[in-house]
Amino acid sequence: MEKRYLRRAKMYWMNHKVKILISAGILVLIGLSIWGMYSLESFYRNITLAQMPLSLLLGMVHAAVFVFMYQVVLRGGMTKTDKKEIKGKDVSVRFSDVVGIDEAKEEAWEVVQLIKDHARLKKIGGKILRGILMLGPPGCGKTYLAKAIATEAGLPFLSMAASEFNEVFVGVGSSRIRQLFKRARTLAYGFGGCIVFIDELDAMGHKRTFNQFGGQESNNTQNQLLVEMDGLGSKLEDVIVIGATNAPEDSMDEALLRPGRFDRKVYITKPSLDGREKLFRYYLGKVKHDASIDVSRLARKAVGKSPADIEMLVKESALIATRNHKDVVSAKDISEAIERVELGVKQKIKMTDREKTMTAYHETGHLITTYLLHPTDDVFKASIIPRKSSLGVVHHTPREELFSHDSHTLLANIKVALGGYVAEKLKFQTTTTGVSSDFKQATAIAHNMVWRLGMGGDGLYGDFTSIPEAQLSNDFKLKLNEASNRIIQECIKEVEELLKKENDLFERFAKELLSRQELDFDEIEAIFNEYGKSNPREFAAGKEKKDSFSGEDASDN
Repeated sequence: MEKRYLRRAKMYWMNHKVKILISAGILVLIGLSIWGMYSLESFYRNITLAQMPLSLLLGMVHAAVFVFMYQVVLRGGMTKTDKKEIKGKDVSVRFSDVVGIDEAKEEAWEVVQLIKDHARLKKIGGKILRGILMLGPPGCGKTYLAKAIATEAGLPFLSMAASEFNEVFVGVGSSRIRQLFKRARTLAYGFGGCIVFIDELDAMGHKRTFNQFGGQESNNTQNQLLVEMDGLGSKLEDVIVIGATNAPEDSMDEALLRPGRFDRKVYITKPSLDGREKLFRYYLGKVKHDASIDVSRLARKAVGKSPADIEMLVKESALIATRNHKDVVSAKDISEAIERVELGVKQKIKMTDREKTMTAYHETGHLITTYLLHPTDDVFKASIIPRKSSLGVVHHTPREELFSHDSHTLLANIKVALGGYVAEKLKFQTTTTGVSSDFKQATAIAHNMVWRLGMGGDGLYGDFTSIPEAQLSNDFKLKLNEASNRIIQECIKEVEELLKKENDLFERFAKELLSRQELDFDEIEAIFNEYGKSNPREFAAGKEKKDSFSGEDASDN
């Protein structure tokens, strides 16, 4: 115990010795001045006392000017880093607060255990981690996870953004790096360890450029970071550096990623379906909400959302509930929050009756095509209320994240995009400018299928975009474009056949949209069920589950 307090006292002296010496010197000078004043005659003593305030003021002005000129001219700018340590217990982020990124949490927990048990690790000859690099999209909890590591390990926590090291003046970034690590080593000496967190590391960790046209200051800053991380070898100075970035890993300098620096990588991805459910439960637990809210449906509707997105949706829904003078957040409030974020705020635009009617049939074409032909997407909303730059919208999302798409899904995306055009053509024998973005989307998908993915048929296999266009003959490019156009024509034909076959549904949904303006998931499902149309994705999921059980039984027998 005494040894620990002695080390803390020594650490305090190391950190504040300049201030202590200056303070002691000032006290000695004040004492000598008082002693000297008493030795003067009263007349001279009064003169000296009268001149003293002006002398002190002029001295302070001269000192301030000198310090400013020294920093700006001789040192290249104000280089002081005014970062104070935060004790681990004061960060107040526990691992239980990190929700929805379980795989990353497991890796981070391993880091915590190594920090706590580093004595045993050193005993067998191992070395504690020096650098941890967290990679992942924005809003997925990289900073939160770093704070949780500091809290669980109980170590001081120094946090800076990489952009704070970058300055136009030469030498400023390097000086700030030195000061940061000097502070970290002092804290590590006193507390047995310290965590340095550098956010947005790519701002100074990108690949260095070696030329005469610039970038030298950025290189110097990164070089100083490399040197400081190499110097983290003292037994008494356990400094762990955690970097976070959402830039691609291959954009980082190789010297930063080599063993001994940022050699442990934690990949943080957007949460899965289970992770999103946990996140909604966690953040809904912080607000008063209706107990009947179907969290699993919310998780399905929030495919691709990050933890920060889900937190924002719950907060936005609480604001909406408050504006509507409600005491609790309902499912409708959360749904409105999602729509406001994804689709935009409702616009009060006065449309003519014909425009409104054509919009209703246009969105009905999208709705029916999505519901009956798409293998992965559910329709959560259909609306003819203007939002952003569109007069209506059909909000559909996949049931789960898809990391690759087969040709059936791509063709379904084309059919859904063309559903509005076909609906207008069938009903009114003409089309509107509203099909512009739909055609753009459909054409881009068909083009990629043929030119890049080998899905054009007729022996057109390969990624033809990788070949310089000058090396492709005009006849071959014409063949590729004809294949793209053929895909679009076949999709239009299939959608047209579907809408003609389901004409009763087509007319019913259009009239419902004209009268209600908006239809939610349950209302859409109810109308399809009324016409004997069950959700094909529910059927496919049930069949897949049944087949898997049959396979298990067969293997057991």
